[in-house]
Amino acid sequence: MATSRYLTKSRFKLAVECPRKLYYTGKNQYLDKSRDDTFMAALAEGGYQVGELALLMYPGGVTIDELAHQVALDRTRELLQRDQVIIFEAALAFGNFFIRVDVLKKSGNTIELIEVKAKSYRESEDKDFRGARGGIKSDFLPYLQDIAFQRFVAQQALPGHRINAFLLLANKDAVSTVDGINQKFKVQKVDGRLRVLTDPGLTQTQVGEPLLVCINVNSQVDEILAGSLLVGPHNSMHFADAAKAYADAYAADRPLEPNPTARCAGCQFKANSFPKAGEPQSGFHECWHQAFGWTEPDFKEGTVLDLWNFRKKDVLIQQGVLKLSAASSEDIGLNDEDPGSDGLTASHRQWYTCRPDWPGGGDYFLDTDGLARESSLWTYPLHCIDFETCAVAIPFVKGMHPYETTAFQFSHHVIEADGRIRHQTQWISTEPGANPNFDFVRALRSALNGDNGTIFRWAAHENTVLTHLRSQLKHAESPPSDVDDLVAFIESITTTKVDGSGIVSQRSMVDLCRLAKKFYFHPSTKGSNSLKKVLPAVMSSSPFLQEQYSKAWYGPGVSLNFENPVAWWQQKDGVVVDPYKLLPPVFGDIAEDEVEALEEGLTDHLREGGAAMSAYMRLQFEDMPDFQRQAIKAALLRYCELDTLAMVMVMQAWGVVPTCRIPHEF
Repeated sequence: MATSRYLTKSRFKLAVECPRKLYYTGKNQYLDKSRDDTFMAALAEGGYQVGELALLMYPGGVTIDELAHQVALDRTRELLQRDQVIIFEAALAFGNFFIRVDVLKKSGNTIELIEVKAKSYRESEDKDFRGARGGIKSDFLPYLQDIAFQRFVAQQALPGHRINAFLLLANKDAVSTVDGINQKFKVQKVDGRLRVLTDPGLTQTQVGEPLLVCINVNSQVDEILAGSLLVGPHNSMHFADAAKAYADAYAADRPLEPNPTARCAGCQFKANSFPKAGEPQSGFHECWHQAFGWTEPDFKEGTVLDLWNFRKKDVLIQQGVLKLSAASSEDIGLNDEDPGSDGLTASHRQWYTCRPDWPGGGDYFLDTDGLARESSLWTYPLHCIDFETCAVAIPFVKGMHPYETTAFQFSHHVIEADGRIRHQTQWISTEPGANPNFDFVRALRSALNGDNGTIFRWAAHENTVLTHLRSQLKHAESPPSDVDDLVAFIESITTTKVDGSGIVSQRSMVDLCRLAKKFYFHPSTKGSNSLKKVLPAVMSSSPFLQEQYSKAWYGPGVSLNFENPVAWWQQKDGVVVDPYKLLPPVFGDIAEDEVEALEEGLTDHLREGGAAMSAYMRLQFEDMPDFQRQAIKAALLRYCELDTLAMVMVMQAWGVVPTCRIPHEF
């Protein structure tokens, strides 16, 4: 009798990441962070909407709705009796393997397996998914391994057929020829999961020219099937042998040997601390206990997994250098003992994570001289700005490409020369299916053009967004009448690159993240320069912030969104509370754990605004009552306001701006 414990596509993906994960998945006794990111992750990734869009490219296809394995297999087998057929979610099985194919197209003895991904593709950049040295690019490898696994199973399940493999991807070279396509793919939350709702009878013609591109990947799949999986303890095995080892282990519910690597840092089965009695088990702690004999006291010390932006973690783990305390400066690659006039290097930050032994001692490192040199160049009033943006696979309006930037919100704080602060302006657009980009630039220009004060951003995001919007303006099919003024404004505050060199405008935005990297280190950040990490660090260590923000004065007259005064400095159980934890939740119907799980899985620049991006996408793709829309919009405004207030707080904590004491009666 066939086993019900099949190695499916999703389980195969887990095994490629780490074979040990096969034992933890699906077991309620183990912590699994992926259980918390169902709806939000699906919305952020856009895969469900792209999947529905893909179906329109194959009219006449038959969907296998049945969830039960055997029923789906029988239905697929029946449809494959036809000479010509297109099947959505076709079910195929062989031994302990089972797959559902996004699109299966049969023509005689030739079968096409088409895997639909929301991943972007641009022919001029991605070509055949290979890098300069000929190897498969790491960002495409998981998708190619996925379709390789499908072809491997299909070849066994359908002997006598020629099996071809394809990836169907979002084509960044394509241009939407229809307005409001996203409104044709509404989403709905059902039992915590995302469902896409489309109008009955929707056709490809109604959504315009195709936005997806189908790429034949037979050669890449041949290479993968002839070689190894490239990761894990089975990386020297032939693909078929490794896949069989995974399938047999999962069928027998037998754990494979742990193989700790740098990937353990992001393991979905990793608890933040050693589990206490009654708490879910942690696969990470179980693996490291078995591999290294670690017990609870060992886990209380920092590990090399905590090293920020360090690419040699696997080397240290293989050498047995597991704890931060065991690492040497040579392991880290530290050449200069102390920071020079240019400030901290990445190696300094990594070394200080291992050893809290920076120049001057104390609880944290702050190069006041370096910051003073920088701040001497600033012109008051100072302007702190933060943008919220998204880039989705399905464009909102005609003329936009898949994954083209949409800027929907900004916040703007001002610091006067006497230290007074205020939330001066803000802007947001939440209209479904609209392109807010040019209005965004107009509003930002109006907010910043009243004086020549220095403008601040955190990291490269704002500069990247404005540079992209400049390109949109210059290449617009129907440019606005004020295009020259808008382009000139963007050029006046950005740093652009020409022939690899940076051209800095007279009023180019100052990157506070760059200053944090060079002149500030707090051990609680573990080397990270994310604003979401730096803010709690300065809140916990700055006497000024404690005195200033422990009073409930930040509200009307200073804030544009907080009707009741807020005390941003608060303690709980002797620990300073992260100000972002004091905000009401962005979503009333989604647990904060799910939002946090989503942000943990995003890249650094998206992580800063993951909740805001998802909120905007809900407003674009989801039907909801007006009161809920207004609640999400209000939450977005508060969230973004805190982002620019956080920049103000960091500058105050560093002592680079005048500080205006708030009267006690405030």
